[in-house]
Amino acid sequence: MDGVGGSDLEERARAVIPNGMYGHQSVAQMPPGTPQFFTKAEGTRLWDTEDRSYIDFMAAYGPNLLGYNHPQIEKAVRAQMALGDTMTGPGPVMVDLAEALVGMISHAEWAMFCKNGADATSMALVVARAHTGRRKILVARGAYHGAHLWNTPRPVGTVAEDRAHIQYFDYNDLNSLEDAVRMAGSDLAAVFAVPYRHDTYADQVELDPEYAHGVRRICDEHGALLIIDEIRAGFRLARDCSWDSVGAAPDLSCWGKVLGNGQPISALVGVDELRGAAGEIFVTGSFWFSAVPMAAAVETLRIIRESDYLEHLQDIGAYFRDALRGQAESHGFALRHSGPVTMPMILFEDDPGFAQVNHWCRIAMRNGVWLSPYHNMFINGAMTRGDIDEALNATDAAFADLKRNRAAL
Repeated sequence: MDGVGGSDLEERARAVIPNGMYGHQSVAQMPPGTPQFFTKAEGTRLWDTEDRSYIDFMAAYGPNLLGYNHPQIEKAVRAQMALGDTMTGPGPVMVDLAEALVGMISHAEWAMFCKNGADATSMALVVARAHTGRRKILVARGAYHGAHLWNTPRPVGTVAEDRAHIQYFDYNDLNSLEDAVRMAGSDLAAVFAVPYRHDTYADQVELDPEYAHGVRRICDEHGALLIIDEIRAGFRLARDCSWDSVGAAPDLSCWGKVLGNGQPISALVGVDELRGAAGEIFVTGSFWFSAVPMAAAVETLRIIRESDYLEHLQDIGAYFRDALRGQAESHGFALRHSGPVTMPMILFEDDPGFAQVNHWCRIAMRNGVWLSPYHNMFINGAMTRGDIDEALNATDAAFADLKRNRAAL
């Protein structure tokens, strides 16, 4: 696969874009030869600039829930585009979308819209401070909540003041959270949590309901808000907020990625008690009110409500996990295949420098399957068992190649 992706284009990019690419879609952490640019996408497949196709297990880093260019969603996009998109005011579809979210998410009684996950989490932070009159925000160590100044994982160019009131605790550890709460004292505004622990370069840790109930109790005892960041996992685990599903409803939750099946839109929803604070803050953006992404989101949510997409994701994900485990064992490898089956994370035992997983992903990609060696992946609704079987042919060849070259890594 070395050289796949259009080296001339990447040279041109380096001349006019810092490092040729930036942010989470930079392939700097991917195996050598990973293509940086793609010309099209359809269903569950991508095509690079040399017209090589890939079964895509990254789903655009999450937004592709139902399939690229989903026909019903694209129909809604075209219909709204014919009427108007970014206008002097929002279209009626904004109310339709807010009503849909409030009707689907158990704790939600209002909704506000923006563009990216970081917009939604930052809006939640501001609402929490406006409501409580406090400053301290507690975040789990290693958790990703976006790339604004208060939460970027690479804080080059930020200053200490940007995080002066952000404090950290260990995920799944109520004693650690209690320690952080004591440090915050009477200035505690909110605790951020995620549906499950999905850090990069690490095994995923599924949510312990007792931990969720403990976090909810601690927030109640201290008059702090509980904020759930559903940006990455929303509607991939449940048709509701994941913490509502285990009986630990949050006060605010943040949604994005899948919301418009690839159209740029995210949302913050909350309980009625916070309606006043949400109405007092000033948050906005020139494109936050665009109607086309909202129309896509309305149709996406309809499909989520009315179809068996989630059961399909779970079935396909379990099939992939079980088959991959058998393949690994047949070649003498032990996988650490963690996280929900709809959002798999695949690492190798006895691979501290990630050389084995990088080699395995590189060979699989050479054979037309896009896998990540460091980030959780995503099953999407367009995947079929036939796609998984095709992917398994590539992963089997990758295991065989890794076995032959293991000693050299």
